[in-house]
Amino acid sequence: MNKKTKTFLGKYGTALGGLGVFLFFAIFAENFLSTINLLNVLKQISFLTILSMGFSFALTTSELDLSFANVCSLATVVTGGLIHFDYPVSLAIFMGLMTGLGAGLLNGLIVTGLKVPSLIATLAVSSVANGLAFWITEGVAFVGRWPEAFVYLGRGKILGIPVLAIWMIIIALVSLFIMKQTRLGIHMVFTGEADEAARLGGIQVKRMKILGLALSGLLAGVTAVLLAASLSSAAPTSAGDFMLTSMAAVLLGMTMVEPGRPNVLGSFIGALTIGILSNGLVLMGAPYYVQDILLGIIIVASVSISASTITKAAFNV
Repeated sequence: MNKKTKTFLGKYGTALGGLGVFLFFAIFAENFLSTINLLNVLKQISFLTILSMGFSFALTTSELDLSFANVCSLATVVTGGLIHFDYPVSLAIFMGLMTGLGAGLLNGLIVTGLKVPSLIATLAVSSVANGLAFWITEGVAFVGRWPEAFVYLGRGKILGIPVLAIWMIIIALVSLFIMKQTRLGIHMVFTGEADEAARLGGIQVKRMKILGLALSGLLAGVTAVLLAASLSSAAPTSAGDFMLTSMAAVLLGMTMVEPGRPNVLGSFIGALTIGILSNGLVLMGAPYYVQDILLGIIIVASVSISASTITKAAFNV
């Protein structure tokens, strides 16, 4: 294999693989290309995509956030609990968002203030969030008849398009704007690529790292509100399944767009690819464990392609 071919495959190989997956299911999975199913795919990946956006912000500053799934579950419990006990919907939404943001800020302060590696700091916060979620609920989900206006946030449709998909697209566009068109976004990228050079260049590196982790927490809170609205319930394990899939989406995106760099557009494409894979396997009647096996393969392959970036983030102090 010559150098040009290797370079081409390095840049576009994963994207071509994703296209191949789409074409495979389009041909062999019945009803895959139906409008109903494609809209269902967008709805299914909404939570995954929003969480992936948050993880991307943290990773952009060369920090890992391994707490976002449990933080999201905690924020879901806070939101759902307040609604369950008849508090105003506006208060429930606000507290859900603040729970996520607060956890993200706590992560940032531990990492920058106490000099604890983000891998350890966020695992600790994740454990605390998990414990609090079970303590609040006593291990039992909050369920009941919730206000229709709140439920609409997760189950409604506008012109046939799921509201969840619309929220996802709006958040993805805002995230992309922040990263590409604002000074904060550019400073976050510089911080992640070379924090010492960024510091010498006048960038507030600690603030950027706190911001990246705070945005990850905030988007976990946003996901929590939408998740509670969609399920009309709130359990302490509501978002547990999103941990690996969100990480896989971000890592997969790093192999397709701006190779080796965490980025919002890549994370969206990665989430879409995983969503298509999951949906196609279900339509073809594949056993549930096949998706887990393929997800593990995706993570290993993605990390191997972007090894230097992930290694730096995992052990950054």
